[in-house]
Amino acid sequence: MQGKQLRKLEAELWRAADQLRANSKLTASEYSMPVLGLIFLRHAYNRFQKVRIEVEKNLPSHPQRGKRPLTKKDFEEQNSMFLPEKSQFHYLVALPESADIGEAIDNAMKLIEDEYENLKGVLPKNFSIFSKDLLRELLRIFNKEVLQKAEGDLFGKIYEYFLGKFAMTGAQEGGEFFTPMSLVQTIVNVIEPDHGIVFDPACGSAGMFVQTGYFIESEGLKPAEKVTFYGQEKADLNTKLAKMNLTVHGLEGNIQEGNTFYEDKHNLVGGADFVMANPPFNVDGVDKAKDAVKKDPRLMIDGKVNLPKNDNANYLWIQYFYNYLKPTGRAGFVMASSASDAGHSEKDIREKLVKTGAVDVMMAIGNNFFYTRSLPCTLWFFDRAKEQDIERKDQVLMLDARKIYRKVTSKVNDFSPEQLQNLICIVNLYRGNIQKFESTVKDYLQTSADLAKETAEATTELQKQLQKVLKTVSDFATKYAKENEEAKAFVDALNIEEYQDVLNKQTELIDTVKKNHGNQLITEITVQTKALRKPQDKLIKQLLDAIGTAAKEYLLGKNPAWKALNLREQLDQLKALQQQLSGNPDEDELGLLHETEYFYKQAHWLTSRFPEGVYKDVEGLCKVVTQKEIETKDWSLSPGRYVGVDTVTDEDFDYEERLNEIHIELEGLNEEANVLAKLISENYKNLAL
Repeated sequence: MQGKQLRKLEAELWRAADQLRANSKLTASEYSMPVLGLIFLRHAYNRFQKVRIEVEKNLPSHPQRGKRPLTKKDFEEQNSMFLPEKSQFHYLVALPESADIGEAIDNAMKLIEDEYENLKGVLPKNFSIFSKDLLRELLRIFNKEVLQKAEGDLFGKIYEYFLGKFAMTGAQEGGEFFTPMSLVQTIVNVIEPDHGIVFDPACGSAGMFVQTGYFIESEGLKPAEKVTFYGQEKADLNTKLAKMNLTVHGLEGNIQEGNTFYEDKHNLVGGADFVMANPPFNVDGVDKAKDAVKKDPRLMIDGKVNLPKNDNANYLWIQYFYNYLKPTGRAGFVMASSASDAGHSEKDIREKLVKTGAVDVMMAIGNNFFYTRSLPCTLWFFDRAKEQDIERKDQVLMLDARKIYRKVTSKVNDFSPEQLQNLICIVNLYRGNIQKFESTVKDYLQTSADLAKETAEATTELQKQLQKVLKTVSDFATKYAKENEEAKAFVDALNIEEYQDVLNKQTELIDTVKKNHGNQLITEITVQTKALRKPQDKLIKQLLDAIGTAAKEYLLGKNPAWKALNLREQLDQLKALQQQLSGNPDEDELGLLHETEYFYKQAHWLTSRFPEGVYKDVEGLCKVVTQKEIETKDWSLSPGRYVGVDTVTDEDFDYEERLNEIHIELEGLNEEANVLAKLISENYKNLAL
């Protein structure tokens, strides 16, 4: 399923499910686990069905006894869960109206837990809080034909989407169970966890493991054969979510519940190949008087335990991540930006860490990447193999990505897939790997060239349709104007000369695309697509407005000759072609003209900053610094203190896009203003009473 189709399906499922929540008067936290439980059940059934068909094909058949019954082992050998009859989705959907549907779903979950020890007590079993009608509607929603036929990891994607949406609605206190996808993907792509033990000591809903699975699969490998997942999580609910999330994605992991400050459930000091985490920031109240803390081997650097004196756990976490690593291990984690410059005892620990040579990359992230807090953060990356490399040991890449983001809503930002790839290209260039940069630029240019061909084809069709509509309407209008003086305004509104200018621009773009696609031609095409988009849209709007006005003001709708033109069908085709080229704001879709330009601009963003295809410091973006330079800045690890300020005007800055972002922000502010005004009004009434 393509990305746009998936996004539509996710949004449709969320709207339906959230409407049910509103109608049931449940809080988001009461509602989230049951909904995730049904997604889990639907996905498990899809995998079960697919494997059953495959296994039954290959079962040997006995002349008298026929084929033997399927067993649990048959399914597990195919990496699928075995589902008892009463846990299968079709059984629940087919239950009669009189059945207690809540009890039946609870029993389905219990039967699965009886089959799988690692899911004991994990699956939700409180479906009786829903009315029968609501439960049947939920089952109907998740039994849509498109979901019955879903292949691959569609349900994993939907599960992630719902986790994120529940985080945005505050379903779980603090949103701690969900790390934004952009940050998880960034961490995974920088540390490249492709073998051995992968550990997350604050694993939340196991998002780090899921993205690691995707990363390994993208290399054409199987996660189960390459890595072993270990996780620890303090909260019972999050532990359950993690186990469900892994199972939905067909992954296995050892997830233990425990407070990481006092318990090390997996005893992995010095044993992890990769560590990744999004720990809770600025935690206070850790009891440092406990022996478990005072003698904690996870706090050893330079031969002794390092306890930060202030009441803040940030530098406990940072040391854990360092000490869990093998001598060749890598770590990536999210940390409060304040930790990069913290003073006193924390500065001393930071100095020791820098001197080990393990600090590899520091990446500053802007505001609003988290659903529940707006503050900026920093991604830290350790590479302990650097400690043994004399040249690399002295280098740290400072990368300031605070200006790199796209707006999702008025309150939430993330990285687009291309922005993420661009950042990963910079890291790879710093490490001396130019292949990633070259292949990414090549892919962008090829994508832009392919889109240009589609653009040319769609533009050709649009041109034909536009000329057809113009001829039909202008012929009629000219004739009608002779009969009715009032209709002359309609002829004037069509402004045929202006159309010819746009038609010429369309022809120019089509002719350019027909030539061979060298980089220079792609540049020309990009310039032409940008120049064509606005006048073309303006012209079509002008045409549609003129036709609409004429039909209304001159009563053309009642004219038999006008009706005979059958314009509705022609105009629908014209609008469909225009949306294909210019996008559909209602569906949040970009058109071919925009996408052709967009992918070229991504290639240009990289090549303009790294024209030789090798790493170089870029003012305002990135700088490789030495330990000596870090020492002169009081051992600060804040990228912004090193990269400087970008004083060059960015010729790629998209003012139209920024205006759209400002509009989104304004909408959010207006919403908040309305809520505040209502609150003030209610308070005023109370005072008046």
